[in-house]
Amino acid sequence: MTALTPDQISWFAQTFERLTENVSKAVLGKRHVVRLVLTCLLSEGHVLLEDFPGTGKTSLARALAATVQGTSSRVQFTPDLLPSDVTGVTIYDQLKQSFEFHPGPIFATIVLADEINRASPKTQSALLEVMEEGRVTIDGVPHPVGPPFMVIATQNPIEQAGTYRLPEAQLDRFLMKTSIGYPDAASSVALLREARVRDRVSASVTPIITAEVVQQMAQLADEVFIADDLLGYVTAVAEQSRQHPNLRMGLSVRGSLAYVRCAKTWAAANGRNYVVPDDIKDLALPILEHRLLLDADAQFSGVTVREIVNEIFAEVPPPVGQVA
Repeated sequence: MTALTPDQISWFAQTFERLTENVSKAVLGKRHVVRLVLTCLLSEGHVLLEDFPGTGKTSLARALAATVQGTSSRVQFTPDLLPSDVTGVTIYDQLKQSFEFHPGPIFATIVLADEINRASPKTQSALLEVMEEGRVTIDGVPHPVGPPFMVIATQNPIEQAGTYRLPEAQLDRFLMKTSIGYPDAASSVALLREARVRDRVSASVTPIITAEVVQQMAQLADEVFIADDLLGYVTAVAEQSRQHPNLRMGLSVRGSLAYVRCAKTWAAANGRNYVVPDDIKDLALPILEHRLLLDADAQFSGVTVREIVNEIFAEVPPPVGQVA
């Protein structure tokens, strides 16, 4: 592994800041959430946005797609949506006397899966392979979606009628889960002042980088240094979660790998070519909250995953010599 130069790190941090500012034009007052989603993109992962209706989930996804000069698509998940409606289908062409593959909306740089929990489990499972391996297999033939590729899924935690809970295997494939929340007073006033603007994304968000630059940034993030004692820190957090008495499932190996990738990207976004314990702590909730499953007794007692995450980090100290 080659050490990143100061110029490379400076360029990464400055570009990350430009991307954050651009996306924030559409989602006011939510810089931290925007930074998390961008970190997910540059870590080559996927993000699940769970929030109340009308908080800007779709706007955030569209703004990110508009910022990157790649392709974007939107799939409105409904109970009657079929897997082939997402991945594509093979159709026999009588003139050519051969089968032709017609790609679905999953073949895009940024894919917005809107209200993903409204689709049937069969349709939800159509995303498992492409989210993990970056390809779709139709009739035994693999079709790569090509990097960069990111799924931004949204779900509404309030309306549960007619929805299907995402299985643990699919939740684990989301690098992060976060929520936007309502804007603060100043941001709300700014939004209301510009109420005449029906589409803030089209009106204010412009392309900043190309899909190729996204790949370059992802490759640079991979080169960020993380010490073995910090890798041990992540491992200790994972083991502690698996042994916690209130959890029936802790952090998986896939989740630990995601943790390290995100920590490297987060460090680069903050202008460092090395990871510190604060990077691990800053990303704890977005990475852990949807992966740690409470047991029945804990749920009945009103215990929350956030409380358990705080307990885990209180019990697992940062490495000696590292400042948290």
